[in-house]
Amino acid sequence: MKTLLSKVNYFEISKNNQVSKERIISVDALRGFDMFWIIGGKQIFKGLDKAADNSVTNFLYEQLDHAKWLGFTFYDIIMPLFLYLVGISMVYSFRKRLSVDESRSKLWKHILIRIFWLWVLGMMVQGKLLTYDIEEIKFYSNTLQAIAAGYLISALLILNLNVIKQIIATASLLVLYWGIMTFVSIPGVGSGFYLPETNFALYFDKLVLGSFQDGTTYTWLISSLNFGVTTMLGVFTGYLLQSNNNVKGKFYNLVLFGVVTFILGIIWSFWHPSIKHIWTSSFTLISGGICILLVSLFYYFIDVLNLKRWTTFFVIIGSNAIFAYVTAHIFDYRLIAEVFTSGLEKYLDNWYQFIYALGGFSVLYLLLKYMHKNKIFIKI
Repeated sequence: MKTLLSKVNYFEISKNNQVSKERIISVDALRGFDMFWIIGGKQIFKGLDKAADNSVTNFLYEQLDHAKWLGFTFYDIIMPLFLYLVGISMVYSFRKRLSVDESRSKLWKHILIRIFWLWVLGMMVQGKLLTYDIEEIKFYSNTLQAIAAGYLISALLILNLNVIKQIIATASLLVLYWGIMTFVSIPGVGSGFYLPETNFALYFDKLVLGSFQDGTTYTWLISSLNFGVTTMLGVFTGYLLQSNNNVKGKFYNLVLFGVVTFILGIIWSFWHPSIKHIWTSSFTLISGGICILLVSLFYYFIDVLNLKRWTTFFVIIGSNAIFAYVTAHIFDYRLIAEVFTSGLEKYLDNWYQFIYALGGFSVLYLLLKYMHKNKIFIKI
């Protein structure tokens, strides 16, 4: 038993000299793959469906919107993957910082500053901060703020607990969320409801946030417990990637981790539904399992088979992910492309929306490529 505990706790963040430090290109490429769909890929493929309108493009169109409530689409993995990849990055970032300066107070200063900027940027992107109207502002309503919550929870766990306790705490967050949703009553309604307008997570958001609640069926406050879990699944993946195991051993461990996580989520979903809108515990495990398997897939092709040439496109996007995400939501790059494409609309008919979306993405991609070439990386 002691041997098992020592093997697991070998991964602790403070043990800087016991892990491999090479950069994992597959993680950078997967981050770019995820970001591609957010900053233009969705619009490009929806434009393609409008033009081609066949069974294949119709299917892709349906997969590029979130499930209305129950169920799962391809686009439902985009936000969990964003949080999950942050968890992987935390392992590398925290170890690097602690190897230079062991002061936890300086690291916490960095953590809190990052959380602050993620929150502010989230309010700018989706919380209507730039209306400068207190009646319009939504305090907690965006992926960047979910990342901030998951980042804070994960930082508390990995900087204060050994790895065994991190695993126990992560599992406890899943169970705590399930317990709240199952047993805590909505006044005058009851407990255990998982309906779009009737569930405790939504009731609690409206109770606490009041007029600052975003008016949708998405929930944030209690869901933050599982934002932390999604991020921690990334942390555990980071531990496996930084182990001294060989690349094939890492790949097999990742696949096992992903399959087990996914199956546990599927089993749990029979009595605790998988719903992205409220980020249920079963959804957390199902989406987390898919995220781990996606990392496994990218890792296999890039790091095991050493096929790296195709990654440049995605690495360029992923290297300035926050910049790409924020500017793509604040600015419409398609308006720049429109200067050069608007005259083509009368000739292209239904294909114009595809060209319009492709042009907008191309403008942003060229900017990201310039930044990457000149080593301009905007980080918070």
